[in-house]
Amino acid sequence: MHTEDFISIMIHQTDLKLTSFIKEELRVFNLTPEQNLIMMLLWEEDGRTQNDIARKLQKDKTNVARMASQLEKKQFVRRAAGTQDQRAVQLFMTDEGRELQEKVRPAAERFNAAVTKGISRNELTALEQTLAKINKNVSESLREE
Repeated sequence: MHTEDFISIMIHQTDLKLTSFIKEELRVFNLTPEQNLIMMLLWEEDGRTQNDIARKLQKDKTNVARMASQLEKKQFVRRAAGTQDQRAVQLFMTDEGRELQEKVRPAAERFNAAVTKGISRNELTALEQTLAKINKNVSESLREE
């Protein structure tokens, strides 16, 4: 087998290119791709806990806390003790964080259009299903070890 025959290598190479592309798109907004994922979750539902964000993004809690701190320094979010559980830390968007959504959305749409150019809706659906299966297979393999 040649290296190009391994789907994992193709996925990794594609991920590197996607990450490089989105970094360039987000640089003007003073956001990293990882920070943008947190902001996207907050745009869906403000006041999420750091633990919830870590679970949704499949990131460790320490990394999410570090990214939240960076977003707070940039004045996109503020952190507060949880209303239900004082030990939980919730993230709330600031006015700047809300305004950021309207600026980032067109860039996200351009990015999505560029990476899906020439791919039909059926092909995208099939890709999503295939990637979900691969993700499940990897998760199951990790649990077996």
